[in-house]
Amino acid sequence: MTDTRDARADLARDLAATCRLTGRFVLRSGRIADEYFDKYRFEADPVLLDRVAAGLAELVPSDTQVLAGLELGGIPVVTALARHVGLPCAFVRKTAKAYGTARLAEGADVAGRRVLVVEDVVTSGGQVVLSTGQLRELGARVDHALCVIDRAEGGAAALAAHGVTLRALVTRADLDAAR
Repeated sequence: MTDTRDARADLARDLAATCRLTGRFVLRSGRIADEYFDKYRFEADPVLLDRVAAGLAELVPSDTQVLAGLELGGIPVVTALARHVGLPCAFVRKTAKAYGTARLAEGADVAGRRVLVVEDVVTSGGQVVLSTGQLRELGARVDHALCVIDRAEGGAAALAAHGVTLRALVTRADLDAAR
């Protein structure tokens, strides 16, 4: 257990060093924050992204049939995670495109399957709640969501209110402890 805890603490430290920015930032929720976690910094680093995916692999529920990455930040995370767990992916758009297949979820079929929603950073949980609802309308069975960073600002509670349990690789507290 200590090895896993130490590895997670090392990963939290490296994530904090790589993606924690300070300044004035407008979050998706419209709230102003003086700190921002720029997930594209770890998603663009193949070594760090692979470490993230390896850690996330331990959190994937055993009955998962499809990994669903949310546009845009969840896409590289879900692709890297799929390499570790050997499950197919669906790439979930914020809105269905009006051309081509005109699908909301590209890739693996989600209808009738147990789907794990994968996101990079969860703050309020708003986009995960919306996308989960859309996936359920497509026939997916969604009970869990997985994220790299839970900012611990209400996202887990918002998801729980919609019957979804959030699992996080690291939390805001983990990142703060890594300072």
